[in-house]
Amino acid sequence: MATNITFHEGHVTYEERAELLAQQGATLWLTGLSASGKSTIATALEQHLLHQHVSAFRLDGDNIRFGLNKDWDREENIRRIAEVSLLFSSSTALTITSFISPYKADRDLARKLHAEAKPALPFIEVFIDASVEECERRDPKGLYKKARAGEIKEFTGISAPYEAPDKPEIHISADKTSVEDSVKIITEYLLSKGLVKPRA
Repeated sequence: MATNITFHEGHVTYEERAELLAQQGATLWLTGLSASGKSTIATALEQHLLHQHVSAFRLDGDNIRFGLNKDWDREENIRRIAEVSLLFSSSTALTITSFISPYKADRDLARKLHAEAKPALPFIEVFIDASVEECERRDPKGLYKKARAGEIKEFTGISAPYEAPDKPEIHISADKTSVEDSVKIITEYLLSKGLVKPRA
């Protein structure tokens, strides 16, 4: 880490920004197997929140790999996304991330960053729970087929582990829950925590 750097405080506090924009920041961390529906739910949730006049921004696992995290391994990829999501949430945006993030230690690090921020910001783990069988049946990118054929090494759920969350704030059974109902479940949680306001 560079040593000749200084953190520059702005003139706008988080509290002032939140009051002026009438919104609280938080990170919704969607985790689950490939093809579990994370990106589909995240996209629908972002659109729903914006139509409710809530500032929301989505960070997608595939999209981030095109630029910011193009050449990094999985651990560093998730660490960087945790930092970026914290920056967005610090601006009072509801930040929606959709990453497999298979390891509990990486997700715990993201949670810790939010807890230690000043002020601390909500970190909401959303487990999009779909069985390997269901994900393999969907397989929109053909990745499971390639993994079974040995063309992809260390593929989560096939040749690499997925450590399911123990106590996620939100648990969605993707095999049984529609995208619309998933968005409703998440929105109702946000309402219950005062992170979004009921629409007049």
